[in-house]
Amino acid sequence: MPSDLYITDQLNKRDETQADYLREKDALQDLAGRMLDAPEDVLPRFVELAMQITGGVSAGLSLYEEDPPPGVFRWRYLIGLLARFENFLAPRNDSPCGVTLDVGQPVLASHPERFYSWIAEGGIAVPEVLLVPLHFTGAEPIGTLWIVAPAEGHFNAGHARATAELAHFAGIAVRMRESQRQLQTALEQQEMLAREMGHRVNNLFTVAQSLVQLTARTSSTKDEMAETLVGRFSALARAHALVRRNFGAGAEAHGHELRDVLKTIVEPHENRASDGSRFTLNGPSILLGERSLNGMALVFHELTTNSVKYGGLASDRGRVDVEWSESEDGLLHIVWIERGGREIAETPELNGFGSKLLRDTITRQFGGTLEKSWARSGLTARITLPMKNLIH
Repeated sequence: MPSDLYITDQLNKRDETQADYLREKDALQDLAGRMLDAPEDVLPRFVELAMQITGGVSAGLSLYEEDPPPGVFRWRYLIGLLARFENFLAPRNDSPCGVTLDVGQPVLASHPERFYSWIAEGGIAVPEVLLVPLHFTGAEPIGTLWIVAPAEGHFNAGHARATAELAHFAGIAVRMRESQRQLQTALEQQEMLAREMGHRVNNLFTVAQSLVQLTARTSSTKDEMAETLVGRFSALARAHALVRRNFGAGAEAHGHELRDVLKTIVEPHENRASDGSRFTLNGPSILLGERSLNGMALVFHELTTNSVKYGGLASDRGRVDVEWSESEDGLLHIVWIERGGREIAETPELNGFGSKLLRDTITRQFGGTLEKSWARSGLTARITLPMKNLIH
């Protein structure tokens, strides 16, 4: 690395231009106002103010992203001569921005295109660039502010001080924006949880009523009915225990067999007075991680409940075949087929919360797909899930 590449020590040796403290104060007040009214506008305004105060010809942020390892910098909110490079990616460990994060203080570089080939390949000539780390308050830096000078010898210690103060305010704004997003997400999750709880309670009453009716038709005495109901409600409780939300953070992952999850979900709906099971479960051994266990249990619980209410399991003679297989491209294919139920005159309109919950779990949590088709005897559902999303 050339000895004249990083010349940060020159900042204190150069004569400072007369500081315009009123302008700096106005800039801080500008950022403070935006932090309250429009936090999403703080970062682009921060870049604009930093370039104006220092007299640069171009400026922008290099925001750190961990993927792909060891990370990259994404150029954002660019203005001036280099604005055309918006969203450009620079390597974490081969750039002036990386050096700035490593030292944790303002850095001055001279003609970095001499040493960093990716800068030269972009046709960028940089007489000087001043870089300042951008922090969350009390956290690791999230990137850097950089400002390109119009000529060599331009930047001084006053410029570094002013931009560092602006960067401190901008970091607070970023944290406020992130806190706002987290709060909004928490409120949305709380609302979703309340709706999901209401949906599950309603389903629970529907399923309980179905179990009582099924048990009454297949029991010869009240004692037999009571004993059978106790067993079925106990199985129903175990099934609901699988689909409850897991709020514990950092729980150790344990393997759960997909077949065992299915057995637990469908057990309450077995008709013990009939010959054989109402459910056929065919497929290889598939282990589910702790988090995917809850999602998969919810999927099958929703399919089973819908079948009890509308499909094959609404009839004593109805049955369900579930088959699954793993393909060479790393996908799990699940087919749910309802047979022998009472004939369905019209396809049910399943546009409520339960159907949305089923589809969102498959597509958002697992990144999979769901295809549904209705026959007169019930539903056929085809689910495709990436295996890599089931191990957590």
